[in-house]
Amino acid sequence: MPDGTRPGVAPAPLRPPAADPASARRSLRWQIFAVTWIAYAGFYFVRQAFSVAKLGILDDPAVNHTLTSHTLGLIDAVYLAAYAVGQFAWGSWADRFGPRVVVIGGMAGAVVASAVIGLSTSLVVFGVAMAVQGLAQSTGWAPLCKNVTSFVPVRERGRILGLWCTNYAFGGLAAPPFLGWWAYSVFDSWHAAFLAGSATLAVVLVLFVVFQRNEPADVGLPRPDAQGTTAESGGAAPEPDEAPLTSREIYREILRNRMVLTLSAAYFLLKPARYALLLWGPVIVSERLPEVGKLEATLIPVAFGVAGVLAPMTVGWISDRLFSSRRVPPCVLSLGLLTVMLAAFVPLTATGSTWTMVGVLAVIGFGLYAADALIAGVAAVDSGGTAGAGTAIGFVNGCGSVGAILGGLLPGFLSTTALFYGFAAAAALAGVVMLPHWNRTAVTA
Repeated sequence: MPDGTRPGVAPAPLRPPAADPASARRSLRWQIFAVTWIAYAGFYFVRQAFSVAKLGILDDPAVNHTLTSHTLGLIDAVYLAAYAVGQFAWGSWADRFGPRVVVIGGMAGAVVASAVIGLSTSLVVFGVAMAVQGLAQSTGWAPLCKNVTSFVPVRERGRILGLWCTNYAFGGLAAPPFLGWWAYSVFDSWHAAFLAGSATLAVVLVLFVVFQRNEPADVGLPRPDAQGTTAESGGAAPEPDEAPLTSREIYREILRNRMVLTLSAAYFLLKPARYALLLWGPVIVSERLPEVGKLEATLIPVAFGVAGVLAPMTVGWISDRLFSSRRVPPCVLSLGLLTVMLAAFVPLTATGSTWTMVGVLAVIGFGLYAADALIAGVAAVDSGGTAGAGTAIGFVNGCGSVGAILGGLLPGFLSTTALFYGFAAAAALAGVVMLPHWNRTAVTA
């Protein structure tokens, strides 16, 4: 809508633009960057609680006869299935109603679901609450990506969104030791992981309500000068003098977009490895290094997250500067590195060396998060255009989240050897799928 409002959402109060509109845009851009970055990182403080709690659950005689490793894998699958369903819906909702209402609702749901799990030992409650958690968590990525890119021109997306994409790597890095400290050092109870995560996200929710805005028009400023579509966008973004497309029309255009479909297939293949390490990292480390304690097993996968923080910034800069805003070449190269290290995981960690485990997880984290940030972030935004950015991101991430179900489910049933060789083959296939689009570029204004 021309005035920046969305149907069903009360507009943010307008304030007069500053004397220097360029300065006002820059200030607002960094405000939105900061609050959306914190918001998505905050989601991880409830998302990672189950991963941290698994070590305690499996050692707790009060529940480990019902909450076995197989059962925990099935609960992960329930969560990820709900997460996938939500991804397909919430991106479209963000295009229609704006990110604000979608994200606030999701955060509130995630806070409540995590608190309920932390106060319960019932298998039924776990299953239902984790399904709610999956739907709530899926409100984050597509709406927040759309939100931040509404303030960033295409020519700067690789760098800005690459920096912004450090949020989920940081969340995966910071949340486990933080939650593990509360659970195993302060309270010596796995329940505390869920309650600490819920309290943390509640604080983030307050910050989001106060500082977030959907787009520059909400405060009387124009949009950035380069919000176009890609060569293959299929016209998902209408010309300024055309009527806005409906949600159904946007979805139809997205489904005709070959690049979106390619990104979706690649992300489906890539995401199981990431979620296996996020949801089962401490358990995998404990299995490969049986001499380490619970807290150390929680801390060692931090190497995976540290590399993941560096990767999006690096690959975003490379895609803008070295490849002229082409996203596929650095993505394919990252997938090649990831394939090699996933295949080498079992033989390298067979040494029993803690530092070898740290190094291997760091390199895997760098290759995985580099490809992940490009596929699920800037490349998906480039392919959706202004009107369809949320829908495109949601569709790509929805397909990835279907693959992520395997990442949560398979570690409870397969050996580590079979798991990592399978992930290596999937990463190699993702690179092959992306390769024909090596020279694909985004159209700038």
